[in-house]
Amino acid sequence: MAAALLANTLYSLGFVLEKRALTSLPEVSIRQPARLLRLVLGSPLWIGGSLALAAGFAAQLVVYRTLPIAAAQGIFVSGLVLLVLLSARLLGEETSGRERYALGAILLALLMVVLSLREGSDTVSQDAPYPLILLVCVPALAAGVWLYGSAERRTRNRHRRPTTGVEYGVAVGLLYGVSSLAIKGVSSRLTTHGIGGALLDLLSSPYPYLLLFTGVFGLVMSQAALQRCRASLIVPVCTTVTSLFTAVLGTLSFGEALPDEPLRLALRVAGTALAVAVLLTMPKHDTAPQPSPPAKELASP
Repeated sequence: MAAALLANTLYSLGFVLEKRALTSLPEVSIRQPARLLRLVLGSPLWIGGSLALAAGFAAQLVVYRTLPIAAAQGIFVSGLVLLVLLSARLLGEETSGRERYALGAILLALLMVVLSLREGSDTVSQDAPYPLILLVCVPALAAGVWLYGSAERRTRNRHRRPTTGVEYGVAVGLLYGVSSLAIKGVSSRLTTHGIGGALLDLLSSPYPYLLLFTGVFGLVMSQAALQRCRASLIVPVCTTVTSLFTAVLGTLSFGEALPDEPLRLALRVAGTALAVAVLLTMPKHDTAPQPSPPAKELASP
């Protein structure tokens, strides 16, 4: 639980710092990945956000070694509360009354998931068949890249409505869902005794290569999307897709059993379903005006 809450804090802080850094940079595009990387790597604020996300990744490894996938996703979703608060405070992004009610419902969902946990009684799987993992992950990666490209083409069409960010969030969420399963797989490979044996075991699995793909493409795609959309809008959509993908397909792939007790099972399923349902019903059209870039305000005489 402590590692999950720490991961939430680090991820939320990392996204907000990266978004704030991107507001002061020239427009970036996935069609120019080298330029994008050069711009973001030249921003100390963006690097700070990336380090926070990397630390959150390390905390997530600990979570997947100690909690079932479905329970972990229910807790990770709660990080959106902190994300929205930080977005309002540091980015000036306004939160509507409907969004505030949604945050309260997410907190209730977190409480339900926490109450469903019982130390020593939940099954935490350590392995999954590689063909099954690839069967789940490869189509999801292809769908994410295709959907993002489709959103980009519509954005460049002047006669269409401005993008809301939902398609970007779904596309990046699919990549992060695959990344989440790969993180779970990496955590299971690290159980081998000895550093050499663990490394060989890891390199013989598909997990490091899935992480490499999602890391490179996810970085480029998420930064371009973050620059164009509110963090408090696109990150909830992305997290919803990631949570759905990981909780459902991850639980099936790794063969983790749900609680046997009816009450704990109801709390686990209802809590996760409530968190996802709330996020799916949040406003999908961004009518709020974009705040002025903080860097420009600091640069004013």
